[in-house]
Amino acid sequence: MKTILVTAYAVNPYKGSEDGTGWNLVGQIARYNKVIVVTRENNQPAIEKYIHENPETVHANQIRFLYFDLPYWMRFWKKGERGAMLYFYLWQFFMPGFIKKSKVVYDIVHNLNFHNDWTPTFLWRLKKPLVWGPIGHHPKAPAEYMYRANGQIEYFKSRVLWFVKNVFWTCDPFLHMALKSADKIICMNSGVEKINAFPKQKIVHMSAVAAESVIGLELNPQKEYFTVLSVGRLVPLKGFDITLKAFYEFYSGLSLHQQKNVRLQLVGKGQLLKSIKKQIAELSLEDSVILTEWVEKEKMKDIYTNASVFFFPSHEGAGMVVPEALSFGLPVVCFDNEGPGEFIDSSCGLKVTYSTYDESLKVFANQLKLLYEDRTLYEKLSAGALHKFNSTFDWNVKGQILKKVYDSLIH
Repeated sequence: MKTILVTAYAVNPYKGSEDGTGWNLVGQIARYNKVIVVTRENNQPAIEKYIHENPETVHANQIRFLYFDLPYWMRFWKKGERGAMLYFYLWQFFMPGFIKKSKVVYDIVHNLNFHNDWTPTFLWRLKKPLVWGPIGHHPKAPAEYMYRANGQIEYFKSRVLWFVKNVFWTCDPFLHMALKSADKIICMNSGVEKINAFPKQKIVHMSAVAAESVIGLELNPQKEYFTVLSVGRLVPLKGFDITLKAFYEFYSGLSLHQQKNVRLQLVGKGQLLKSIKKQIAELSLEDSVILTEWVEKEKMKDIYTNASVFFFPSHEGAGMVVPEALSFGLPVVCFDNEGPGEFIDSSCGLKVTYSTYDESLKVFANQLKLLYEDRTLYEKLSAGALHKFNSTFDWNVKGQILKKVYDSLIH
């Protein structure tokens, strides 16, 4: 049994997204190896609470947590997400010094998250076998989709961020050093290899997202309503404007009798909440759209169970909610891109190629109609969704991949 030293900026058993992914991946590493995790001090209360409440978990028996932050005078300017990426850069830069002072003994170092490929890891300074990732980035969303839906300001913000990423990819010497020094680089999507140049033998393909198996799940295509479900933060990247407009086009083509059995459920909150409520009213969809800002985890299971289709026209490079939907046997409808489009194939969902904004709305509407009318296809994709989850997106599958990575470095 080896000892893996993991640096995880975001790791919290009570949160989702990056924090939840960090927690679950650490737990998977600990299934096969001893683990030393270095994380931020603000994660300590939640971690200790969870271990106290669950003393028999692998986290309590196989993992040692160390907590590190920069002194207050170096981080007073950081407030929530404001300044997070700059602080993450500095946190990583000073990390090797903290680890050396801790005098811990380990075999392999693994920079686990943040999951981005445009800020470097500095763990190569420890001169141990180095694993980096899963890393990736959100691809550059087509201009028409960003501008048409979100206006000039949001479009400009997205292009500035893309420019900043390119500056790092091109000019940061530490990033080039990290790519050169890492022994294995775990890529969460194909965009990593397109942007960054490094030897193919370093590449390990593994998405950063997964979910837990649903105990006792029975696929039931005969549901009270044909419910189109979309879940996520209400931000421009997620494409909720397309969700609403494509659903409206699908819904409008149904008879009055059919419309009574069809609905759209949106779950999420964020900066576009007011805008989305306004669009629902403008499209006269108040009676057929359920908008839920937040629900507890157990209630979310009920929502997935009662849904028919998961509609996720996001432009992002990942999508934690996609594995969750697959775990409930929901066919997924999404764009054919470097994010959700690489999770889904013809066995478990339907994909739309980027063309024009209006054309995408029509194609998405037609796909929803196809799943509504063709029960044979729907049942095939539902079974395929569950199979895709079990073979690719179960957390235990991630643990097996990481075990093979570590074994290859030691051997």
